[in-house]
Amino acid sequence: RATAKLCGTGASSVAQRPGRRRSGDSRGDNYGNCVYMAVMGALRRCFRGMSTAAPAFEHILSEVRVDKGVGIITLNRPKALNALSPPLVTEVLQCAQGFDADERIRCIILTGSGDKAFAAGADIKTMGDNSYMDMYKKRLFSDLDQLSLVKKPIIAAVNGFALGGGCELAMACDFILAADTAKFGQPEIKLGTIPGLGGTQRFTRALGKARAMELVLTGDMIGAEEAVARGLASRMVPAANLMDEAVLTASKIASFSEPIVSMAKTCVNVAFESSLAEGLRFERALFYSSFGTQDQKIGMKAFVGKEQPTFTHS
Repeated sequence: RATAKLCGTGASSVAQRPGRRRSGDSRGDNYGNCVYMAVMGALRRCFRGMSTAAPAFEHILSEVRVDKGVGIITLNRPKALNALSPPLVTEVLQCAQGFDADERIRCIILTGSGDKAFAAGADIKTMGDNSYMDMYKKRLFSDLDQLSLVKKPIIAAVNGFALGGGCELAMACDFILAADTAKFGQPEIKLGTIPGLGGTQRFTRALGKARAMELVLTGDMIGAEEAVARGLASRMVPAANLMDEAVLTASKIASFSEPIVSMAKTCVNVAFESSLAEGLRFERALFYSSFGTQDQKIGMKAFVGKEQPTFTHS
C-alpha cells in the first residue's frame, strides 16, 4: 500500500512489470518503470532491515549492536522475576547459538529485564509435581550444558537477584559483571532439593569449599561485594551503569581478533578444568597455532609500526 501511494495509484497497478501497459493505458513505459522501481526500492529497504533484525522470541529479547559487534540476550519474564522455565532456557541457547554463527557479532551479553532480578531461580510451577522418571526423561534445563560450547565470550550482566537456577545460569557464562544491587545464592535447600544446574560444582570452584558449603546448606545469599572479593564476579558497577559497562566491555573484546579471542577463552576454561601440566601443554599448542592466523601477522606488524591493528578475524 505504501508503495502504491508513492506513485499515486492503486495496488493493482503495482503488480505490472515495467513497460507493460493495460489495454487503453496511454501513460506508457515511464509509468511502469516508476512502479517497478518503487516496488524494488521498498523490497531492498525491507531486506536491509531484516538483515540486522534479531529473531523474535516469546520469553527473551534479543538485540544486535552491529556497530559494537555485540549481541544482547535479555531474559524477559519480569512479572516472574525472570524465573527460568524450560522454554526460556531453550530460547537462550537458540539465541546464543545464533549469535555464535553471526559474523557481525563477536561478544554476547546475557542480562535480565527490570531492575529486581537477573533470574530469581527456576520456575517451580514447571517441575514441582514431577517424579524422578519425569525429570530423568524430560532432562529439564539440560540445554544449559550446551551454553559452554558457544565459542564467543558470554558476559552475564547481573542486576538484582541471581538465585538458584539464575545463579547457575550466570556462572555458566564466561564471566559476571555484578550491579551493586546483585545478590547471589543457591537456596534450593529451602525447597527440599539441591542445586541441579551446576550450583554445587561452579559455586565451589568460585568461592572455595567452606563458603560454598555454608551457602548451599543454609540457602543464604551473598552480595556483589563479596562475590567480587571471592572471584565469583569480575567487577561490581553501579546498577544504573551496568548495561553501559557491559556493552563497553563486550565491544572492547569484540574489537580484537575473533579466532584469537576464542583461543584465549578456551585456554582459560582448560585451566579451570585440568591439571597445571595439561593446561600448559594445551596453552603452548594454541599459542603456536595462533601464528597460523592472519590476525597474528596484522597485530604484530601494527605493534612494530606503532599503529592500531585492523583485524580481519581470520
